Amino acid sequence: MSDIVGCLGCDLTAGRRPLPGGRIQQTRHWVVEHCVGPFGVGTLIVKPTRHVVHLAELTGEESAEMGPLLQLTASAVTALTSPEQVYVCLWSHAGGVPGHIHFVVQPVRRDDSAGHDQFGPALQVAMLRTADLPDADAVVAFSDRMREHLAGTIGVGE
Repeated sequence: MSDIVGCLGCDLTAGRRPLPGGRIQQTRHWVVEHCVGPFGVGTLIVKPTRHVVHLAELTGEESAEMGPLLQLTASAVTALTSPEQVYVCLWSHAGGVPGHIHFVVQPVRRDDSAGHDQFGPALQVAMLRTADLPDADAVVAFSDRMREHLAGTIGVGE
């Protein structure tokens, strides 16, 4: 199955749920979107276009695209946000149930860590608990800047 109605990842990609900033980039097997959660402006999601629940289920072609796209995305996030660090981590649970895998590419600034008095996974948990969603207009503006920054690097349908 490549599209599951009710899966947040699939619903966002298919346009069944609002996605501030829209699709930023797409390869043959992966899509890059701005995160809809509370990880701040500039946090991107890199996920397979196909509904995949386990990393081990990726095809060879999906796997071959994954590494370069994650590196390119982290590099672009670094260029546009000048963070102290960029976290790249796999998330795949929704409500305690394995769900559509996605990599969170999160710029972490000193203010993020200091504001929550945490770093690493504990920082992400603290940010999830606050549930402070970024301003939609700021997400759209960042997504436009990211799209422009990535123009010509990896095209749609490659």
